[in-house]
Parts: sequence; structure tokens; C-alpha cells
Amino acid sequence: MTLATKLPKVGTTIFTVMSQLALEHQAVNLGQGFPDFDVPQRLVDALARAMAEGKNQYAPMTGVPALRQAIADKTEACYGYRPDADAEITVVSGASEAIFDAVQAVVRPGEEVVVLDPCYDSYEPAIDLAGGRAVHVPLDPVTFAVDWDRVRAAIGPNTRLLMVNSPHNPSGAMFDADDIARLSDIVESTGVWLLSDEVYEHIVFDGRRHESVLRYPQLRERAFVVSSFGKTYHCTGWKIGYCIAPPALSAELRKVHQYNSFCSFAPAQWAFAEMIRDEPEHYRQLGAFYQDKRDGFREQLSTTRLKPLPVPGGYFQLVDYSAVSDLDDAAFCRWLTMEKGVAAIPLSPFYESPPAGQRLARLCFAKNQATLDAAIKRLVSL
Repeated sequence: MTLATKLPKVGTTIFTVMSQLALEHQAVNLGQGFPDFDVPQRLVDALARAMAEGKNQYAPMTGVPALRQAIADKTEACYGYRPDADAEITVVSGASEAIFDAVQAVVRPGEEVVVLDPCYDSYEPAIDLAGGRAVHVPLDPVTFAVDWDRVRAAIGPNTRLLMVNSPHNPSGAMFDADDIARLSDIVESTGVWLLSDEVYEHIVFDGRRHESVLRYPQLRERAFVVSSFGKTYHCTGWKIGYCIAPPALSAELRKVHQYNSFCSFAPAQWAFAEMIRDEPEHYRQLGAFYQDKRDGFREQLSTTRLKPLPVPGGYFQLVDYSAVSDLDDAAFCRWLTMEKGVAAIPLSPFYESPPAGQRLARLCFAKNQATLDAAIKRLVSL
């Protein structure tokens, strides 16, 4: 029997490829988006305590009740809306699982899902595995703003779902009130479901407000809203996230979740419940923490030939390298890793059709200062 792949367009993810290349060449890894500094001590202590207390067996499929209540409290404090902890909050094994589960829950073979390019590389494979088709709408190649007229034009009779992401990976662009108004009008007039990827919700800068879909009844009533503990608490390897959605959507998502991972790492769920309750200043101060890193890194980049683009949110810095090289982004990032000892991520894997002549690479500044200093020391020689 001949094996026919279900994902013919998929190879090894660019993040794995570049991290492996960085390891082989002893490069400073500013590619894959993980912090290299410590997890909050309270969270580590809470995890150890949960394990010592024997909380090591299966968690409830929807998540430990104490954690779902803590998420409800936090959501109300942040966005003025309190979701039902039992019917509307599902704890999952990372935001990627939440995205996969949501797509499988509502997309049927032959249906379309609108995605905004550049978009995170897990979106389209999830759509393909559901038998759907991704319809790519490009963002502005410089500002990464959404052309809502093009989004509306892309939605047709077979469109089931619209996927959005703010703060945006890889650019850091964020929705404002006008974006929300345009998005609301589209959702209301077309009746599509919405998936809002908000994993960088607390990493916002310059006094801006994160315009969560959860703030707006007309949006949250038709939306899966995805969040990540890994991004918020510097523990991406724990792979815990959650999805907030109205009861009918949550019920469908849970049907997929229970036969995917069933439940997520139980001791960590108890630890996050304690962390949210006892140290809310962590997520409240996260924007200021990362803004200091962003500002310092941008100042360091000014000593190089790389041109940093604006970063309203998230922990990635896009740089224009056109003053350094005419190589395409994939070739440039390989050269940068192998020859200059700094790993970056090219933007082309985030696109169906990358803009012609685009010369941008993504650097992660969620790193210790020593890591950033080491990278800059190498980048100044470009």
C-alpha cells in the first residue's frame, strides 16, 4: 500500500529547522520564540508543591476547577466580562492545541477559512486536516495593517471561520478600535465564526490597550478566544493554554479536545491557579517588563545595519536587512546563522505568497540581557 501524505505542503517547521541550525553552529538563538530566563519562583514552588501533594493524575477534561475559576476572575478583571467557568473555559495543552481543536470543531470538508498573511504556521495545516481550504488575505507588507475590504471580499458562501491574531506574530501589529468596528461589522453581516489568537495579550507597549474580542459581546458570542500561559509566564515548555468560547462552541471544541489530548498536565494547572490568584501583578506588569527589553534591544540594533520596524506588542522584532544583503529571507537567515552566529526566522514561511523583494527577518527579544548582548556583538559586524 502506498502512503499518501495528508499534509503535502508541510515539512519540518521553520522554528525547528533554525533552532537545529543554531545548535549546530553555536549561534545565539534569537529565532524560536522562547524566553531564556527563569520562570517566576512562585510558579515553580507551586508546581513542586502540587506534585508533592499528589496532584499527579488525570485532570478533569475541561481543566482543574480552581484554574477555570481563576481564569474567569482574571478575564473579568482584564476585559470586564466574566465567562462561565464550567461552560465557557477549556484548559488545553497549549494554544496550538486550542487552535487545532477549534478548527476541527467547526470546519467541514470543502469549507473555507480566511487567514491573514503573514500568519502563524500551524493555522493552515489544521485547516487542511479538517478538509477545509485556507483563503489567504495579505496584510500591508510594511505596517501589517488589515485591509478589511479585502477580508470582506474573501468571505463567500463556503466561508466557515475567520482567524485573527493581535498582538500579531510575527510583526507585533495590534488591532485598534477602528479594527474592532470593522471586524464586528463583518462578523455580524456574514455570520462567520471567529477564532482570535491572543497569546500575546499582556505583552503590549506604549500605553496601548489590548483590544480583546472578549471585550465586545457581538464578537465574543461567535468566537473562540485563545490564550497561552507559556507566553505570559515564561514557561513555553509546559504547554498549557486555554480557550474561552460561548457554550455551544465550547461544547464542540471539547468533543475534539477529549479525543486529542483529553486533559493537560495536572500539577501545572494547580500551579497556574495559585499564580493567577496570588501574584496578579505578574501579568499586569508584563507589558512594562517587555517594553524595557524592546527599547533596549532597539537601541542596540541602532549600532548595526539592520533597520528595526515598529513593535506595538509581542516579543518579536522585525528587522529590514536590505542594507546588508540581497539574499531572500530564507537564504539570509541561514547565512546569518552559519556565518555570523545569530539565528533569526525568515518571514516567508508565514505566507502563502511572500511579497516580492521583501527583506525582513524576525528576532526574538524575550532573552536575558547577556544573550542579547552576545547577539548584538555579532550583528555589528554585518
